[in-house]
Amino acid sequence: MTATLHTRGVAELGRLLAAGEASSVEITSHLLARVSKYEQLGAFLYVDEEGALAAARAADARRAAGERGLLLGVPLAHKDIFVTAAQPTTAGSRMLAGYASPFDATIVERLGSGEPGGTPGAGMVTLGKLNCDEFAMGSTNENSAFGRVANPWDATRVPGGSSGGSAAAVAARLLPAATGTDTGGSIRQPASFTGVTGIKPTYGVCSRHGMIAFASSLDQAGPFARSAEDCALLLSAMSGFDARDSTSAQRPPQDFHAALSKARDGASGARPLAGLRIGLPAEFFPAVLAADVDGALRAALREFESLGATLVDVSLPRTELSIPVYYIIAPAEASSNLSRFDGVKFGHRAAHYADLQDMYRKTRAEGFGAEVKRRIMIGTYVLSHGYYDAYYLQAQKLRRMIADDFQACFRQCDVIAGPVAPSVAWPAGTQSADPVAAYLADIFTLPASLAGLPGMSVPAGFGDAGMPVGLQLIGNYFDEGTLLHAAHAFQQATDWHRRAPQGFDA
Repeated sequence: MTATLHTRGVAELGRLLAAGEASSVEITSHLLARVSKYEQLGAFLYVDEEGALAAARAADARRAAGERGLLLGVPLAHKDIFVTAAQPTTAGSRMLAGYASPFDATIVERLGSGEPGGTPGAGMVTLGKLNCDEFAMGSTNENSAFGRVANPWDATRVPGGSSGGSAAAVAARLLPAATGTDTGGSIRQPASFTGVTGIKPTYGVCSRHGMIAFASSLDQAGPFARSAEDCALLLSAMSGFDARDSTSAQRPPQDFHAALSKARDGASGARPLAGLRIGLPAEFFPAVLAADVDGALRAALREFESLGATLVDVSLPRTELSIPVYYIIAPAEASSNLSRFDGVKFGHRAAHYADLQDMYRKTRAEGFGAEVKRRIMIGTYVLSHGYYDAYYLQAQKLRRMIADDFQACFRQCDVIAGPVAPSVAWPAGTQSADPVAAYLADIFTLPASLAGLPGMSVPAGFGDAGMPVGLQLIGNYFDEGTLLHAAHAFQQATDWHRRAPQGFDA
């Protein structure tokens, strides 16, 4: 059994551990060996073998003492945007090279050993930190200061971003699960490009405490895993109010796993989605949508119909406006958030400078990569005197209107479906000279982010060159349960989420 442990998902490993058929030390050792074997993927920035094995032994001891949590002893890794006290945190940037956090992010605490002196965490075993676009800015994972991440399905293609290391590690069966963040699509798009399941919950469901900020009104944590069931288990542990985060929603903890089997009115075993109305915005199926993506999505939607769902035509008329709105608001917030990285208190500092102003200039020029500099400059411009009203305030007004468009749709449907991206993963390097092309590829993920809505990517087939295609599901506020239930029913009837890249399936 040990030789096939990497083929098991979170729930499957949890059941093996609960039944005493495997130990956390056995699972952790097996996965650490795979991480070493496939290091050429570039998915990991730091591997903590000693710490992981110590945590695995502690998890086995907790089980021996009578604990039965399904996540206890199951390994994962964190996107290197969450600070960790025992492991370095860089956010994929030279600016934070060598930085050691004095505390763990709330997400890390809740999934791991828990808050010191407080409630014990889920007891998952952290193997290390995962590569990402610098400060989570990018859609390809080519913006990391420490090298790009390869897509396990085709190493010449991008895995998506910014959480590309998380998605690639799960797709390559190095891990059953990983954490990520989604600001404008950074969980959903890499999940789609690598054929895994990923969910961005409603803004405020997961604490942002200890998450290095890109755009504070948009950033949200979420899990990557093989299936909706696995994501439900992880999200149950990750979510919940946190007094240390002023943007945390004051809502009681939820058992998202229980929502998977919650029957809808009129549903039956053969038609588990009877009564579910799935909205199809015309704007999500434009002529420019790649034919292979459109074909895979249409086939998936027919499967949803066979499970009892009803397809409803709806409209999100301001979809195209989400690109300029996002690329005003997000850079503006990035400009403000990243102003603290100046070489004074922590992080990189230029070795040679004439005075304080020269130190600031050289430190930031050396520490930040090209994409981060680009967004800081855009953000500083739109916040500057004379342009704030014309750009930033107008963008915020349009953001409200985009959110209103979604509410109009949800009066006609329960869930909105569409593509995650206009195409499958593209070859690495093809958009480096034209950043705007990468921005335009975010067209289908940005609207839900601007509205603060939950969204997820569900493996739905394959397109050209055998590359994965993800179906995006968007729900109303705090209705992650409906998304997970719909995705789980689809995955019970299909096996797209079980497919592994060639070379990583054995």
